[in-house]
Amino acid sequence: MIAYLSGKLAYKSPALLHLDVNGVGYEVQISLHTYSRIQALDHVKLLTFLHIKEDAHTLYGFFEEAEKTMFLALLSVSGIGANTARMMLSSLSPEDLQRAILMENERMLEGIKGIGVKTAKRIILELKDKLKKNKEDITYLSVSVHNTMEDDALNALVTLGIARNMAEQAIQKVMKANPQTQDLEELIKKALKSL
Repeated sequence: MIAYLSGKLAYKSPALLHLDVNGVGYEVQISLHTYSRIQALDHVKLLTFLHIKEDAHTLYGFFEEAEKTMFLALLSVSGIGANTARMMLSSLSPEDLQRAILMENERMLEGIKGIGVKTAKRIILELKDKLKKNKEDITYLSVSVHNTMEDDALNALVTLGIARNMAEQAIQKVMKANPQTQDLEELIKKALKSL
């Protein structure tokens, strides 16, 4: 229904952004992969997917076609919803995800929060042939100044559907192991892996 949006970033965080398109503000859910690509931008064009459920209409945004293609492929797998697909694309790049599926690397998929043995096998089974056929297809207001990097990471993890206490513990664990961490995206990825 909405193929893409192009406008000024009114708000951005690692999990969602507000895009001002000619005075209309759209709330768009994004992955860490997209966030890393738009972090330094003030104006952006995002490919979109409108996910319609009984109780919600949610707009998902993607910086590049490969990520949108992978997101839609993941949605076609039984048992994978939009939030799980976004979580997967926050943990691995579309290229790494495709590689894991094509090489039947279940362990890599199981390393993603919420993906167990059965789900990893189902993803590989249902997507391997499809991705082989479509292989060529997969190829600024910042967050409040008062927020610390840990707060931003916590908000992103909670928005991705992780329980606040688990997210806090994961962030503390990462910060304790790597006190020199200065990159928000890196902190979130490491926290996701430690869950």
